[in-house]
Amino acid sequence: MAKTRLYVQTPLKAGQVLALDAGQSNYLFGVMRLKPGDGLLVFDGVNGEWRAEVARANKRNGLLVCQAPVSPQITPPDLWLLFAPIKKARSAYLVEKAVEMGVREVHPVLTRYTSERFNGVRMQAHAIEAAEQCGTTFVPTLQEPLKLDERLKHWPARRKLMFCDERRAALPVAKALAAEAGGEWAILIGPQGGFAPDEVDMLRGQPQTVSVSLGPRILRADTAAVAAIAAWQIALGDWK
Repeated sequence: MAKTRLYVQTPLKAGQVLALDAGQSNYLFGVMRLKPGDGLLVFDGVNGEWRAEVARANKRNGLLVCQAPVSPQITPPDLWLLFAPIKKARSAYLVEKAVEMGVREVHPVLTRYTSERFNGVRMQAHAIEAAEQCGTTFVPTLQEPLKLDERLKHWPARRKLMFCDERRAALPVAKALAAEAGGEWAILIGPQGGFAPDEVDMLRGQPQTVSVSLGPRILRADTAAVAAIAAWQIALGDWK
């Protein structure tokens, strides 16, 4: 069995014919050099991982046939990642790591000091590629960018918000989470330059906010996201 994995949007079932777009076809038959009869693994984000076989190896519009399930669907814990968009390459890195580390939704938030754009189409492609490479069967939902105050205005009452607060002596993240339970959570990572004072006051005023410290050094946004997700997964997620 080849180790090639491909995310598809067609619901998977035995005998299902999977029509590939030009990008997928070029990857499988131009880059990976698969031929008719070759096997690969496919997943749709809902029905687990399946074995499939190449039926037509055309670089523009190939076809696969879904054969049999290989592994069940595994959905990560109910964890969102909120972050202010940063430079393109680092945003891509951050999205990739969110996929690999088990985040269910990614929410770009626009803050006072946010200066970068968020290309949702491009970042969704990075998320899919990361899922294909890391062995997960789940692709996080990437939400449209929303202003921070708008995001907080409609914040779900049951979802805790882990605020990585660099401006005050918050508890170290491991200690802060030790007293918490799992369930619905989100992690908020600030922009380059941090949050504006009124944004910090707004965040601290949220009843669902849990302020944490990520240590004595100021971390870059992408580093902070990886550190925060890892700490949460160890304390409350599926790394326990």
